[in-house]
Amino acid sequence: MDVDEDTSQNLRGATRGIPTPIVLVDDNHPFDIEAYSSSYTGRTAVDRLVYIIGLCPALAVPALQLAVQHIFKTRDVDLYRSATGAYDVIAANAQLPPAAEVAPLDQAWYDEWTSKNLSERTRLEVELKTYTSNMIKESIRMAHRDLGQFFLSVGDYTSALKHFTKIRESCTTSQHVVDMCIAVLELLILQGNYSHISTYVFKADTALDAASNAASAISTSATAGAGPGKKSQERAKWQTRLDFASAISHLGQGNYEKAAKLFLKLGPAKELGDWIGKLISPGDIGIAGTLCALASLSRSAIKSQLLENELFSIYIEYEPHVRELVEAYMASKFNTVLELLERYSTRHVIDVHFGHHVKNLTGLIKSRALVLYFQPFSSIKLERMATAFGWTVQQVEEQVVNLIQAGEIRGRVDSQNKILKAKETDPRSELFVRALRSGKEMQATNRKLLLRMRLQQADLVVKAPKNRGEGILRQAEYFNE
Repeated sequence: MDVDEDTSQNLRGATRGIPTPIVLVDDNHPFDIEAYSSSYTGRTAVDRLVYIIGLCPALAVPALQLAVQHIFKTRDVDLYRSATGAYDVIAANAQLPPAAEVAPLDQAWYDEWTSKNLSERTRLEVELKTYTSNMIKESIRMAHRDLGQFFLSVGDYTSALKHFTKIRESCTTSQHVVDMCIAVLELLILQGNYSHISTYVFKADTALDAASNAASAISTSATAGAGPGKKSQERAKWQTRLDFASAISHLGQGNYEKAAKLFLKLGPAKELGDWIGKLISPGDIGIAGTLCALASLSRSAIKSQLLENELFSIYIEYEPHVRELVEAYMASKFNTVLELLERYSTRHVIDVHFGHHVKNLTGLIKSRALVLYFQPFSSIKLERMATAFGWTVQQVEEQVVNLIQAGEIRGRVDSQNKILKAKETDPRSELFVRALRSGKEMQATNRKLLLRMRLQQADLVVKAPKNRGEGILRQAEYFNE
């Protein structure tokens, strides 16, 4: 299954999804753009800075200046035009100086790399044609790889993806397949093409199993007992990258619980290799994993999988407010939780991968906090809940009513006295209801079994044709191919 060429997913990183909401940066919402941009390199740094330009006009000027500094270190001459174009859109409404004054174009850089890119592309395409005519698989594979990396460096994602996927036709070992999948995964993450990531994670996983099993068989024949170590070593080399790619895929598609579990099982940052800085920063992993965990996991799971997780604690240390957030949540200091979410909302929203999900994640965290707060009570005044959460009584009432309608809280609201009361349930009555339901289900199952037995006795069973099994097998083999 190849990746479809979807124009909405194949947008250049620098112009992808210029956001419309305005994010505040002030004493109540601090954000250090220089420290933030220093965590990334190359195209990722430019993508994130251009994303900030569209999201926060107050930072548009320094963001463009930093972006252009990174652009002049690349070979993508069109990236400058993309960045200044995004800035001009904001500058027209925010009364900012023109892009030419903020970050002027280095004409010598532009001319040099325009010429070099043309000659390099010509050279690589000639090499590919030569190797293709000679039918040398390994040379063809490397030629497609080099062309894919070239197009990726100049921002032509569609052509890069085409050459990376064509590598599969020339792969002769499982390791070649793994290398191809890792290259495609890197490109898909840059694109934000989350729906196709799982396909190449599965292909890489299958190839890793094949490579590990082959290495294990060779080692076993030579030295008994050497196989499992070799297998685990080969798997560990790539597993963290595959887990991270799966986590980003689930996060991008809104599957927060699966994303949280995958983020929390990641290995140390060094196992991500050059993806750190090139695609993501350790602080981003800490924030994304924590927000997804608070929004979807139980309190016991958060304690065991997050707080007591030594590996993930290293990611959290890059963003100190994340640990404060988790500790306040576990201590039921929900007012502090909401204050921290609001104070650092700018840092959360400006991320290109989970920024669009921050509103949903914050809403889920608030809802789970309300449910946890009400659990020990049979009745409680809404005024007390408003004090605990820092809201007005009306806001609390609206939130509680929504949770009752969604089935998250089993209770009812006394709107006149502003009291939330838990529904009183009779365990004995519930037991009788469940027993009657189970009895009816057993009756229906028995009737169906008796009817089937009588049909078999009367020889009223329609049998499948003899050649049907062979046809189904051939059909399955066709689709597997």
